[in-house]
Amino acid sequence: MHLNIALLPGDGIGPEVLAQAVKCLQAVEETFNHTITFKEAPVGAIAIEKKGTPLPEETLSLCQEADAVLFGAIGDPKYDNNPDAKIRPEQGLLQLRKALGLYANIRPVISHPTLLNKSPLKKEIIAGTDFVIFRELTGGIYFGEKKLNNAGTVASDLCEYSEEEISRIAHLAFKAAKARKKKLTLVDKANVLESSRLWRKVVTRIGESYPEVALDYMFVDNAAMQIILNPTQFDVILTENMFGDILSDEGSVISGSIGLLASASIGDENALFEPIHGSYPQAKDKNIANPIASILSAAMLLEHFGLDEEAWAVKKAVDKSLKKGIVTVDLKSKSQYGTNQVGDFIAHNIVDIEDNFKMNDENIDLGKSTII
Repeated sequence: MHLNIALLPGDGIGPEVLAQAVKCLQAVEETFNHTITFKEAPVGAIAIEKKGTPLPEETLSLCQEADAVLFGAIGDPKYDNNPDAKIRPEQGLLQLRKALGLYANIRPVISHPTLLNKSPLKKEIIAGTDFVIFRELTGGIYFGEKKLNNAGTVASDLCEYSEEEISRIAHLAFKAAKARKKKLTLVDKANVLESSRLWRKVVTRIGESYPEVALDYMFVDNAAMQIILNPTQFDVILTENMFGDILSDEGSVISGSIGLLASASIGDENALFEPIHGSYPQAKDKNIANPIASILSAAMLLEHFGLDEEAWAVKKAVDKSLKKGIVTVDLKSKSQYGTNQVGDFIAHNIVDIEDNFKMNDENIDLGKSTII
């Protein structure tokens, strides 16, 4: 297979973690005899500095022409700390999602057996967690009309959804649930919000077309609590834009690090893959950022194109790095392995799929090179 991938490194640690995902895709290319072409373009704060806009026209054109987009991270403190800034890095990502029609964000949340002690939650609560959040991505309060009065003392944001916007992601979520454990939970705030009542009405009707999938409902405040109290009860969570943004980040505490969570943003014609962590500017250029979420995002890219064996090879290599303790400091406080070393190890183990690397556990504990 020949794939053309647009690379958008973005800001902060984005370029560093994205580079490790590219290493792994190149390892897949070598091992499975595919051809993958990469072309890079700026987005976010770096694009504002270079082009005066967070989403330059040439960046958008590259993404529209590519088979898929692999994204790093976006954001910069100088914009976060300036409430009067008219142009912000995050606007570039929102504009990109809208322009590419990426209406469904898919975020798996899985507890890794070797990392149960890294979560602030009790092992017996999170063990066996495996659910996926389907978040609507191009509607709701993030894209609704925004108003600020002339005095700057009153502001409003409109949360608006259409039946079409709800229906298209609902079908994707039901199909995913049908292929998994056959349970879908709609998260809304239908006791207060009219937009949520429309969600419940539309999803209930669509659910009748998927009789094998059990559909239940949960208010978002209760869902936020239940993800912490009993995460194994969930299979597929379907929700609107802002609720999904919050809940998916909350889910990161289950895995033990937000640096482990990948995501896919899907439309009818385009797809974008990115880690859910932010730009983490404090770690920029320090070789300490966890690249696994970015690497697993690349695995989701492979799955999107039906390359399941290739994606499995990436995941197997990631599992090996976790089991052997070849991880960054967010997962092992005294780890001597950096972003690049973790990426190298995972990429090498994709190429050497038969596990021919000889490992020395003592050296792993000491943080020394273990690859012979």
